Amino acid sequence: MPHRRSSGQGHRRKPPRVKIVRYVVPATRRASDQPMPLTVPTRWVKNIIAVFLLPWCAILTQTFFTAFTRATIHQQLWVGAEFWFFTLGAVLWLIAFFGLPRPVIIYVFGHELTHVLWVWLMGGRVSKFRVSGDGGHIVTNRTNFLIALAPYFFPLYSVLVIAAYGIASLFFDVAPYGQLLYATLGITWAFHLTFTCWMIPKNQTDLSDHGTFFSLVFIYVMNLVLLSALLVIASPQITFASFAADLVENLRSFSEWVGGLMNQFTRGHPGPVT
Repeated sequence: MPHRRSSGQGHRRKPPRVKIVRYVVPATRRASDQPMPLTVPTRWVKNIIAVFLLPWCAILTQTFFTAFTRATIHQQLWVGAEFWFFTLGAVLWLIAFFGLPRPVIIYVFGHELTHVLWVWLMGGRVSKFRVSGDGGHIVTNRTNFLIALAPYFFPLYSVLVIAAYGIASLFFDVAPYGQLLYATLGITWAFHLTFTCWMIPKNQTDLSDHGTFFSLVFIYVMNLVLLSALLVIASPQITFASFAADLVENLRSFSEWVGGLMNQFTRGHPGPVT
């Protein structure tokens, strides 16, 4: 455990991180006359993927807000108790986050536990799990960008609340507690969102190890996908089929817009005269 040095500015809190056990790759000899293969850094590839994801960010964002506006204004989603209790839970958490001491250790525990769960999902093993108020880490034999970025798009505590509610429904009548469920989801989702936004600017190695640009784009897309799914589940008038139809329509409009730009560009730059 590294020693902490005190200064006039106080202790600096170490952000949560994932500590990875390096693979031991056996060295092999290469014949001197054999050419070296051309390799491209994976970070460059991920940045290119992120560029191609940007249009999908715009299309999905437009689709989400179109569906949300339709549900709240035209279909009166805001009248339902689910909407108000979810909003109440989110507002209560925002007041606590900005007005009270932040429960960092609870976030760090969830952060590292999310890493663990995704390591297991990927077939890996975890040999060390450490959490403290100064940060945390796991030691594992497997890593990838999904494992590293999972805490930023996978709201663990919201998932645990839904799982607990589902398990309880097998043994008890939980219908009278539906409003409590939505309020708790509002708290846990806002917990996930605020701590994610708070931790991203803190030079997290989870992001930089896989390219900050790619990581931010991927986190945005995954959070928006999850939020869109929650909107569909919460609104009786919106189905996954109707949401997908809106997505396809926005994709078609975007393709036509790009095609129009390309036509204007080609008309403004005629080919060489032969």
